[in-house]
Amino acid sequence: MTQLRRALFALLLACGLALPAQAQLETGARAPDFTTRAAMAGKEFGFSLRAALKQGPVVVYFYPKAFTSGCTLEANAFAEAMPEFRALGASVIGMSNDDIATLKEFSRKECRDAFPVGVANAALMAQYEVGGPERPYASRTSYVIAPDGRISTVYSSGDYRQHVSRTLAGVKRLAR
Repeated sequence: MTQLRRALFALLLACGLALPAQAQLETGARAPDFTTRAAMAGKEFGFSLRAALKQGPVVVYFYPKAFTSGCTLEANAFAEAMPEFRALGASVIGMSNDDIATLKEFSRKECRDAFPVGVANAALMAQYEVGGPERPYASRTSYVIAPDGRISTVYSSGDYRQHVSRTLAGVKRLAR
């Protein structure tokens, strides 16, 4: 490789690394409606965001991969907080690009039968700006969606630890 090619390659790599790792939908935007295959307590069912919003706010949290350390700890934390979310009339669904068989097991073992997890295909991840065909794993991004279908809270961080507290605070703001 010539010196010029190396320099161009280094420049392109540096520019690519300087770009944000992910984007996300903005607060106030209309959340893309979706239906998907989901699992809760080891059982598969069809999940509809539109139907869930008729019951109250919905926390849709995207995570990279079931049974990885951060995703497991995040699921455990959401499971522990489910009584608080329910008391505020909110529901939670975790979304990843895992297959339904994996999600059935994850819903039992790590979500502790407390909330569903759904299949997020590349198109859905692209709509929510958390992944897509070129990024098969979702970025760790949580949305609180108000019953009117608008996003009221967005939190995106690779660190799982603040997702529950941030989304719970967002649901509490809606309840006021």
